[in-house]
Amino acid sequence: MTTRDLVLISLFSAIIIALGLLPPITLGIIPVPITAQSLGVMLAGVVLGAKRGTLAVLLTILIAAIGLPVLSGGRGGLSIFTTPTTGYLIGWIAAAFVTGTLSERFVKAGQPALTQGIGFFLASVAGGVVVLYAFGITYLAFATGIGFSKAFIGSMAFIPGDLIKAVLAALAGRAVMAGYPLLPQRT
Repeated sequence: MTTRDLVLISLFSAIIIALGLLPPITLGIIPVPITAQSLGVMLAGVVLGAKRGTLAVLLTILIAAIGLPVLSGGRGGLSIFTTPTTGYLIGWIAAAFVTGTLSERFVKAGQPALTQGIGFFLASVAGGVVVLYAFGITYLAFATGIGFSKAFIGSMAFIPGDLIKAVLAALAGRAVMAGYPLLPQRT
């Protein structure tokens, strides 16, 4: 791992943390708030790829676990692993990995801009929505005892916002690929 990799991992961890400064929005139908940090997870996967994107998310979770209030709503400490939202937090790791892996497979430097954008969008939806929800909904259902179907239905309220986040991640991924062609190269 190079110094450049460490800087990029730290930078995207800082981006995820900065997105946590935006106040969470609670819906009341499910104990999971709407936050902007899942956008950061998608961005890490799209821009950095599977390895570095996953490490950026792991760094963010480590920083939160040691007690710094870096998660949305000013949460931090080991107590973050005892809430109904723990599944989403753990799902960030898999989401960044899947988003990064798929973006590496779907998007190549010589493709047209639209093809790259669609590839980034599909990677963001697959990792940042499908995989993240698989972890989050499953844990939420068991931790709260509300059952899988209620947790699933309650989580559907988040789909429109997460699709918008996937579009933003795709646009950012495309902009980085066009503006900084050496950054997306994965080793």
